[in-house]
Amino acid sequence: MAGPAKRLPTRQEAWELVKEYVQNLNLRRHMLAVEAAMRAYARRFGEDEEYWGTIGLVHDFDYEKHPAMGGDVPEEERHCFAGARILRERGWPEEAVEDVLSHADYAGVPRNTLLRRALYAVDELTGLITAVALVRPSRSLQDVTVQSVRKKWKDKAFAAAVDRAAIERGAAELGIPLDEHIGIVLAAMQAIASELGLAGQQE
Repeated sequence: MAGPAKRLPTRQEAWELVKEYVQNLNLRRHMLAVEAAMRAYARRFGEDEEYWGTIGLVHDFDYEKHPAMGGDVPEEERHCFAGARILRERGWPEEAVEDVLSHADYAGVPRNTLLRRALYAVDELTGLITAVALVRPSRSLQDVTVQSVRKKWKDKAFAAAVDRAAIERGAAELGIPLDEHIGIVLAAMQAIASELGLAGQQE
């Protein structure tokens, strides 16, 4: 294992990795949303914004090519595990690889750092907020509020694939009240609404 110290790729290098592996625009936008939320939490906790953002940006980069999470698919070809293999092959630091793995419960990596708890907490929530924006007449994040997210939260048929229990668990692990957590992530996404295709009439 001895060798030169591994460095975390730059944000641009991480984005190039995403573009190489992900053609689906919505998936790219999901990762941009998670990056923004991770940067917001890094600022809140006084952590390394570039590092946190990069982990958020690449966390699902393998999902398009390796969507399976279980079943009879070999572990090394499942989502997250395949990504971890690729990141290691490309020389990413092991800490970063483990941080990316931590967002999937089945990967077995403990969420024992603020970064890992934040990644888990924001991942599903960005999807719910996006879904709320898309059903607004304006299709704009600027017209989404914490209250409108909470209203749709109660409708279990709305964005049914979003794991609301995971969001609640993540916020609790972070020690952030749920409404405050929604507000932090919503504000982070509103700041990059155009990149997310959710700036309404400006699109």
